[in-house]
Amino acid sequence: MTTRRQFFGYAGAAAAGAAATGGAVVALAKDSTTPEPVSRTISPYGEHQVGIARGAPAAAELVAFRLATDRAGLGRLMRLWTSDIVALADGRPAPGDTAPELAVANKSVTVTVGFGPRVFDLTGHKPRGLDDLPVMKHDRLQPTWSGGDLLLMVGADDAVSVVHAVRRLIADAKPFATPLWRQIGFWDSTGANGEPVTGRNLFGQVDGTGNPAFGTPEFDDTVWSTEDGFRGGTTLVVRRIRLNLDTWDELTRSEQERAVGRKLSTGAPLTGTAEHDELDLEARDADGRLVIAQNAHARLSHHSENDGRRIFRKGLNYVHDTGAARESGLIFLSHQADVAGQFLPLLTRLDAVDALNEWTTTIGSAVFALPPGFQPGEWIGQSLLS
Repeated sequence: MTTRRQFFGYAGAAAAGAAATGGAVVALAKDSTTPEPVSRTISPYGEHQVGIARGAPAAAELVAFRLATDRAGLGRLMRLWTSDIVALADGRPAPGDTAPELAVANKSVTVTVGFGPRVFDLTGHKPRGLDDLPVMKHDRLQPTWSGGDLLLMVGADDAVSVVHAVRRLIADAKPFATPLWRQIGFWDSTGANGEPVTGRNLFGQVDGTGNPAFGTPEFDDTVWSTEDGFRGGTTLVVRRIRLNLDTWDELTRSEQERAVGRKLSTGAPLTGTAEHDELDLEARDADGRLVIAQNAHARLSHHSENDGRRIFRKGLNYVHDTGAARESGLIFLSHQADVAGQFLPLLTRLDAVDALNEWTTTIGSAVFALPPGFQPGEWIGQSLLS
């Protein structure tokens, strides 16, 4: 019996996917009065991995792995995963798929692959600043949610597509790597009238305002590496943050807003009227107090308070049930070119005095380098492993 890996011979797996539709769905109208369906297929090809410069998906799962192979084996795994990613993005079952009916097109499937710091003992040339983060004063890290040599982040419009994709990718990781932890999250970035919105965390806050805009020089400078061998890649910090909703709910609305520095209704700064208004960090109220408090999260994380440092952040809400008990929180995702140079100073500042520390506890932490994207006939991580 021919196995999946024998079928591909380890090499050329990406080319098999490229020979298909290349991530494009052609929708044909039935007649002149039937509107053409809108394609929600996202091509997996590009200079960058395509799941990065996008908003948070409606449904997502992150899986970290412990690597159990050498450099050559890692290259074979990347070829296998690349062929899977091309098929899954296109809505086609990958070879060996035991549930091919679950491979459905137009589900906005994206798969992002990352390498943990230890992987670069095999590949060499670790990206600048890529080291495990030091444990912060307010951290209560659990091994259950921390570390990892490889990362898969799968996103889609629905949970079924995510579960199916993860199942296929984990199956093909054997015997190269074994799952270390898994985190499932969700995000709603659609408003009441169907318009795109920033989205809210489980505290009720608009979460993600102030990010650099996609495709701008500011975004490119913030996110993409320019290092030789890693150009077009980025780094990712994953922080699992438990939210104490019970004690948060004991606060008045104005107390909640003062801790954040933004209005709950619109996400506008306390000194403005609309979500994307710039913060006035000098404004004072009638009693002479700063309108946006010294320890407000919005002030402490603002680039003007951090020597111009920026990150591109996303969030995924999560709930974790054990019997009748429920833990709620946020899977915080931060992209930047340099973890040590951009993210760590910001984290250190927030850990010291952020008002939200009273209601949040980080219980998981991991860092990964996300290699550049790939084109038809190429595979993820090729520039690092060839």
